Amino acid sequence: MTTGARTYERIKVERDGLVEKITLNHPKRRNAIGPRMATELWWAIDDARTSDGVRSIVLTGEGTAFCSGGDFAEITSGSPAPPSSLPPRDFAELLLAIARSDKPIVAKVNGDALGGGLGLAAACTFAVASTGATLGTPEINVGIFPMVIMAVLSRHVPRRRLVEMMLLGEKLGAEEAARFGLVNRAVAPERLDAEVGAITDALASKSPTAVRLGLRAYAAHDGLDLERALPLLHDRLLEILGTDDAREGLTAFLEKRRPSWTGR
Repeated sequence: MTTGARTYERIKVERDGLVEKITLNHPKRRNAIGPRMATELWWAIDDARTSDGVRSIVLTGEGTAFCSGGDFAEITSGSPAPPSSLPPRDFAELLLAIARSDKPIVAKVNGDALGGGLGLAAACTFAVASTGATLGTPEINVGIFPMVIMAVLSRHVPRRRLVEMMLLGEKLGAEEAARFGLVNRAVAPERLDAEVGAITDALASKSPTAVRLGLRAYAAHDGLDLERALPLLHDRLLEILGTDDAREGLTAFLEKRRPSWTGR
């Protein structure tokens, strides 16, 4: 698929108003992710993140799966590298780009999210899962371990529960995953589009400047101790107070009207 200057083989990219929808599009492999798809996803997310016309990004899967995990057939076969127009990016770089995105990324988990697919969902800003989806870390059953995705899973799952999942190769239902924060919520399949749409609509009503600077500040303070986090966040507050959107928002509040955001 060609989108703008990009040619994609493993994903689809569609614009719907202020939302960029990126679909993992390798259904015959249940959207398993290999080097080609990881590269394409990185570039599609980077394009969406830097586009003034995009306020949020939705990541989902074609067919009945979100992402079944790593495409071991591609990884071990020595298949050709991604097209030269797309400089290669590895899976760790992709997870970091998702986790550090200053535009919200919503994982619409329409089906199974296993291994690397679960890592993709966990790295996103929001994750909404269909109650028909299975989520888990089965890597140990084939003699490997979920090394890279451990970094994003540990941001959501309590330590004992995560170690249990990884060592036993557990697969969970979406509702259980929601109970300990691996996804924001689990909804019936027929409600999935509406639930994701409610999130993207709400995001579109917010100041794009506040969203952008807020996500950047969250990423910058993550992992810092209190002595370093508080001064950093104080400086970021002063930064956001100097923006046009902050001035507009505070004025609109005092004047009891809806703000008109400029994104500056």
